[in-house]
Amino acid sequence: MNPRPHTPLLDKVRIPADLRRLPESDLPQLAAELRAEMIDAVSQTGGHLGAGLGVVELTVALHYVFDTPSDRVIWDVGHQAYPHKILTGRRDRIRTLRQEGGLSGFTRRAESEYDPFGAAHSSTSISAGLGMAVARDLKGGANNVIAVIGDGAMSAGMAYEALNNAGALDARLVVILNDNDMSIAPPTGAMSHYLARLGTGRAYHGIRDLGKKLTSRLGKRVDRAVTRAVEHARGYVTGGTLFEELGFFHIGPIDGHNLEHLVPVLRNVRDNGNGPVLIHVVTQKGKGYAPAEAAADKYHGVNRFDVVSGAQAKAPANAPSYTKVFAQSLIAEAKEDERIVAVTAAMPSGTGLDLFGEAFPKRTFDVGIAEQHAVTFAAGLATEGLKPFAAIYSTFLQRAYDQVVHDVAIQKLPVRFPIDRAGYVGADGATHCGAFDIAYLASLPDFVVMAAADEAELRHMVRTAADYDEGPIAFRYPRGNGVGVEMPERGSPLEIGRGRIVKEGAKVALLSLGTRLADCLAAAEELDAAGLSTTVADARFAKPLDADLVRRLARGHEVLVTVEEGSIGGFASHVLHFLAHEGLLENGLKVRPLVLPDEFTDHGKQEKMYAAAGLDAAGIVRTVFSALGRSVAVASA
Repeated sequence: MNPRPHTPLLDKVRIPADLRRLPESDLPQLAAELRAEMIDAVSQTGGHLGAGLGVVELTVALHYVFDTPSDRVIWDVGHQAYPHKILTGRRDRIRTLRQEGGLSGFTRRAESEYDPFGAAHSSTSISAGLGMAVARDLKGGANNVIAVIGDGAMSAGMAYEALNNAGALDARLVVILNDNDMSIAPPTGAMSHYLARLGTGRAYHGIRDLGKKLTSRLGKRVDRAVTRAVEHARGYVTGGTLFEELGFFHIGPIDGHNLEHLVPVLRNVRDNGNGPVLIHVVTQKGKGYAPAEAAADKYHGVNRFDVVSGAQAKAPANAPSYTKVFAQSLIAEAKEDERIVAVTAAMPSGTGLDLFGEAFPKRTFDVGIAEQHAVTFAAGLATEGLKPFAAIYSTFLQRAYDQVVHDVAIQKLPVRFPIDRAGYVGADGATHCGAFDIAYLASLPDFVVMAAADEAELRHMVRTAADYDEGPIAFRYPRGNGVGVEMPERGSPLEIGRGRIVKEGAKVALLSLGTRLADCLAAAEELDAAGLSTTVADARFAKPLDADLVRRLARGHEVLVTVEEGSIGGFASHVLHFLAHEGLLENGLKVRPLVLPDEFTDHGKQEKMYAAAGLDAAGIVRTVFSALGRSVAVASA
């Protein structure tokens, strides 16, 4: 007689309440099934794989021990949140990750009550968790707040600001340091586990409290000295660190893949904690999937892949990526000028500076997830005559805006800002969309802001930035591949503040900033065929504005359409400001600015997103006909 088919444990767990009904002995099997489910899902969608694989057991343990969603679990960054999503009522949609209309690749408050805080930029979890803990206490609540933060995210100053504040407030907050790379202090097996459990139990708390009671009559100075002596004695044995000095009760390191270690420690913290606690958990990024474990980046971000071999699907590469063109162009300039140095904030491969680092290791600086420091560090380099290129994604540069203004712009220091991921980024969604850099940089006095129309223009802009020493200069370019234009061996310096006419016409003018130029040229062909002679111009510079070019387009055409991959308040605002002061809006000129929608746009395919925003060729054509009071359908007929 055949045995009855085994029902996977994961099929019995729709939400964490279901998980908490399982016997503790079932948790390793559930973790194995959860890991397999995640691998299969991400193989179909692509996404962030390695980080999630590393926290499968930790995710199971947290939801098993704590009463989520009443207890708040905050995942820093959100790259590691896929197992969390599977266990919190979203398994049936997990294969829609990062797809149009599907689940976000990060935690998102609007998506689930189990996501108490939206996270996509790193190092925010402790600050948010502290706010929740303080709010709980003010309201008289009793729930737990747990912030899970990776060791890489601990390189950001914001994390230490939050730790310092939490320690000073003596807040009841649990911080889990997920150490998956640096192995700050590796666990030492059973003894480490025993000491960690001992430290979380009532015995140690009792000794510490007894010491405080015995010395309370002798004054705060003696009390503090004795208490600190107890803490240091414990630290000598168990590895107490800077976190103790910040006011945290430090536990660990413990094995983050051993549920027999994790569950009792978390349970003790839940039942006995009354102040800020930091649990140091050591995990392995990519755990349990051999191709991820073997990869240099542990499969941090992947395309769709074959589960058996681990081979990732590759998009057709008819043209080089903008990121690679930037890197190669900067290497070419650095060969000619030894003053050129490069700075990245923990994104060497994402920005292409890994290639620069291979060529010039002593001139490449990865400062960690610390964009504020990166910008001011670059400013310091500039004061001494070096030529720093601070390569930071558009959305990440927002984190350092104060430093851009005060430390760079006001001092007019020649820091170069290559801005990758400008415009829509596709699957990473609103938190990574490069919508605002034109507006927030072009508003600053004496700041030069460029946008590359194609990969050849990007090469010219790298050369232009390398040669420019008068003040700060930025150039933006999108995620993805170029358009396949012929590439110069080395860029030529552009005249600052000068655009170019790409195609001459007489009735309609399309003024493009950035890579929508190809769509403007396609739109011009359709407009010409409809009897609307069209000029196409590449502005190149959002600031300083090419006044002669704008004046010429305004005076010689009935319709002027500006096109940019940025928000309201960007390039078009500068053009309209100029036209108004020149009196060029008073003679019947029809001006239509095309920008990204005034919204935070969810994830999807880049070209579909641009089409929905009206920034593709068809959208540009519709805008022209609308300005003229005509419909595209009638014109086509």
